[in-house]
Amino acid sequence: MAQKGDQLDQETFSCSICLEVLKDPVAIPCGHSYCMNCINNFWDEGEEKLPSCPQCRRTFTQKPELVKNTMLAALVEQMKKTGVQAAPADHCYAGPEDVACDVRSGRKLKAIIIFICVVCLAYYCQKHLQPHHDVAPLKKHQLVDPSKNLQDNICPRHGEVMNMFCRTDQKSICYLCSVEEHKGHDIVSVVAERTERQREMEVSRQQIQQQIQDREKDVKLLQQEVEAVNQSADKTVEDSEEMFTELISLLQKRSSEVKQQIRSQQETEVRRVRELEEKLQQEITDLKRRDAEMKQLSDTEDHNQFLHNYPSLSPLSESTHSSSISIRPLRYFEDVTAAVSEVRGRLQDFLRDTWTNISLTITDVDVLLLQPEPKSRAGFLKYSCEITLDPNTVNTRLLLSEENRKVTFMDQRQSYSDHPDRFTNLYQVLSRESLTGRHYWEVEKEEGAVEVAVSYKNISRSGGESGFGYNDKSWSLWCSSDRYGFWHNNIKTSVSGPPSSRIGVYLDHRAGVLSFYSVSETMTLLHRVQTTFTQPLHAGVYVGNTDGDSAEFYKLR
Repeated sequence: MAQKGDQLDQETFSCSICLEVLKDPVAIPCGHSYCMNCINNFWDEGEEKLPSCPQCRRTFTQKPELVKNTMLAALVEQMKKTGVQAAPADHCYAGPEDVACDVRSGRKLKAIIIFICVVCLAYYCQKHLQPHHDVAPLKKHQLVDPSKNLQDNICPRHGEVMNMFCRTDQKSICYLCSVEEHKGHDIVSVVAERTERQREMEVSRQQIQQQIQDREKDVKLLQQEVEAVNQSADKTVEDSEEMFTELISLLQKRSSEVKQQIRSQQETEVRRVRELEEKLQQEITDLKRRDAEMKQLSDTEDHNQFLHNYPSLSPLSESTHSSSISIRPLRYFEDVTAAVSEVRGRLQDFLRDTWTNISLTITDVDVLLLQPEPKSRAGFLKYSCEITLDPNTVNTRLLLSEENRKVTFMDQRQSYSDHPDRFTNLYQVLSRESLTGRHYWEVEKEEGAVEVAVSYKNISRSGGESGFGYNDKSWSLWCSSDRYGFWHNNIKTSVSGPPSSRIGVYLDHRAGVLSFYSVSETMTLLHRVQTTFTQPLHAGVYVGNTDGDSAEFYKLR
């Protein structure tokens, strides 16, 4: 208890400026006491026009006359004689590596709580920081964490605070830099630059979070797909074994081979789905880590530190997977059951002849995982195909040329033989090739308006309903010199995009994707269709009714 009392006495008779036992104590008009030298130095070095109390901030009209307080001095001397140490222990002083308050005079004391004012360019303890909370002009100053290096905010050339940011040179500068070597550059405040970069980062975080949600959704779909594959495989194995038991002696060997192939294909498909699931899980982990890094940088208070570290954030890498995996219900191994059922009632010779059919049916099982659409023209060209036009479908007012790749409207009818596949009312033509799988082709529009289309073979050949896009059997992009429009099932959809004389068409028949692109130096998506194609497709083109209007399927290979 005595020790606590001594400590109380020492604190009672300590100067709040130097934090040492009072020397030549004086009391100022507000009642607070200080060492005579400490309060004189405080007033002499202060920037205020009127002297004030360091503790209560009371100001005086003129510098008070200081007189030594003899009674307080006697009490201090009496305290010293009782053996109470007049100065703090060494461990209370600020060492070379400690941060000390810049307001205190004499030997610096370690401050328990310290702040940096980036405007005053000084360190403050909690006590001397109080004016920054009370005085209106000081309230505008920015206080930052003491762990930051104060020199990082000081211009090494001019010694001024770097509170501006040069966007031209991407660096923090002071106001003198802005009128000298950075004169005429795009300069804003560090606060404005931080705000804009923060806004950009928030957009990136939202994109990351959306990608995380998309990947988690994809993983759930993959898990459901694995269950469906397993259930289908198990049921097929069960059905196959039941049918093969009726031909025990003759078909036992075949039954074993079918089972082995089914299991092998099942393992292959499940493994493929699992591998993609693992990749998506890893991508989710990476995106969450990226989001955490951005969150940590976003919480940085120091604008310059933020701007210094912001460029080090690597740009978002583009996902190698689809943003949304779409899986359509398919028959997996059920076709094997059908094949085996067909074989069941036949004899050994027939089974021997049809064994190849069973084997191929098993290996043809393939889980539909939507493949990402190519991102560049080089990627699309991997699926390029050569399109030739079918003379049996071309309208008689259209002339075929360039090895049946080009069609031109003519005032005079052409002498084509009669054929039931020929379009009789509209100036259009279908390709000879039947398209399934993934394909890409380009159509060059030389004159007038054209329609670039795909269509089922059984589209009507006469009447208004035979026009591309005017029925549920065709999809058509109408192109003029400066406008686009998409038609399907007699419904028009407005399309915007840069004008181009060349249109690229991408088809993923199995995934139900049909995309139209404006092709120039870059490729711009005009319109994408997501549907289910029930028949093979044929490329088609409609040419306007002015003599010389033409379109050509560009030879990409």
